[in-house]
Amino acid sequence: MSERPLWAPWRVEYITGDRSAGCVFCAAVQGKGDDAALVLERGDRCFTMLNAFPYASGHAMVLPYRHVADLLDLEQDEVGELMRLARRCIGALRAVMAPAGFNVGLNLGEAAGAGIAEHLHLHIVPRWAGDTNFMPVLADTHVIPQALEATREALTAELAQLAD
Repeated sequence: MSERPLWAPWRVEYITGDRSAGCVFCAAVQGKGDDAALVLERGDRCFTMLNAFPYASGHAMVLPYRHVADLLDLEQDEVGELMRLARRCIGALRAVMAPAGFNVGLNLGEAAGAGIAEHLHLHIVPRWAGDTNFMPVLADTHVIPQALEATREALTAELAQLAD
């Protein structure tokens, strides 16, 4: 069998992006509108956004507005809102995408796998039975079947309907 390339041109922005301009999370929230920044929901101290370079459809993150790297640096009200928004995001993902489960977690520090270690972010990754195939294992490639804009539209509509 001959090798065939799988093109994922959207990844080049992440790979070659200019990281000298400061924190991409802070810039995403301050410089763009919510649509462009993929923001799903805003709280008083934290916000939820889609991952622009997702591991799976619906891969979201909850972040404090404050630029902090460590969980121990968060104030108690930030921790509470981080969890409240995570719960709301999971509820919306369940309603919109019907995943069989979730991976939810923090990668604190580069050694722990944080791609952007300087601004804490809680990952919420929906999972389905059999959603892992040979692509991530052999080609370090993830197949995302839905456009980020369509995912954002569905999730923001659902979050608007959810009660706390």
